[in-house]
Amino acid sequence: MYITITAQKLEGNYAQSAADFVDYLEKENEGKTTPEMEHFFDQFGDEISAKEVIEEIDGNTAKLKKTEPKFYSITLNPSARELKAIQDSPEALKQYTREAMKEYAKSFNRDIDGRPVRVEDIKYYAKVERQRTFKGNDKQIIENQPYATKILQLKKEIRSIERGEGMGDIKKLQKDTQRLEREAPHQLNGKRIVRDMPKPGPQSHIHIIVSRKDASNRYSLSPGSKYKASEVEMNGKTVKRGFDRDTFVKNAEKTFDKMFGYKRNYVETYAARKTFLKDPKMYFSMITKLPTNERAVAFKLLQKSGVNTALLSIPTNKLQLTMKAINALKKGIGKAIESGSIGI
Repeated sequence: MYITITAQKLEGNYAQSAADFVDYLEKENEGKTTPEMEHFFDQFGDEISAKEVIEEIDGNTAKLKKTEPKFYSITLNPSARELKAIQDSPEALKQYTREAMKEYAKSFNRDIDGRPVRVEDIKYYAKVERQRTFKGNDKQIIENQPYATKILQLKKEIRSIERGEGMGDIKKLQKDTQRLEREAPHQLNGKRIVRDMPKPGPQSHIHIIVSRKDASNRYSLSPGSKYKASEVEMNGKTVKRGFDRDTFVKNAEKTFDKMFGYKRNYVETYAARKTFLKDPKMYFSMITKLPTNERAVAFKLLQKSGVNTALLSIPTNKLQLTMKAINALKKGIGKAIESGSIGI
């Protein structure tokens, strides 16, 4: 499970309305009949309209400055293995989202009316999306880019000749274009993979738009706080503050496992991701020390993500990984983390 929390910005400034973001989340519904559409939902209701989401989020911004985020975006990104475990069920994802948002509320070190924050205090709206498209930082797009550049140049030459602005053999240029299309290393259904092409297989994930203010529009609840858990004196009173992102992600992960009986491998855990970022050598060492069956699963998951695991197969007591090898592994695993392809 790869979870992100971001404050929505437009051209460097915090968005003053949720309208553009909500419109973006509505893109999958274009051209669909009402029964086929995925609607927004919250903790207690389904089939919430985009209009209501915009009105509720935009109307819940009391005393927030223009320089402060009005809302945050949370994404819950299950891996292909996790989606398989729940049979890619939208209803299961909705159920999970509601439980995960309980953990989100618990992760605030705040009191509301003398009690800890509860999920009822969180104003949020979520939506299940079933598709993903290839982006510029995907391996397939990056490795296809040299071919895309040459194809674009050839097409420009063809148009120039057709307009009478240049000279050349159009048929030959067209054949060269077709050859490059076939030779591009990453293909899908016989076509070169390009940006915005839908990705194959289960791609379901959840987008959540959550208000910066609590449901009563009185308290500011910022998951972007730099404080995990602390107290500060304000107007002669001791006030709690902070949000523990690590606790939220870890507990959201545990919630999924408990709800669906999911057996999480080490490389899929948030703890593994943290270890990788802080101490790559320890991360690799932990993988090699896993029980045989778990290590085999870990290698398989990493290989599916495009990581070369050959070096990890060498016993560490016979050969220390060189910095060159570590950097190569770090690069591959780093890309897998960014894409969420191994769920960490």
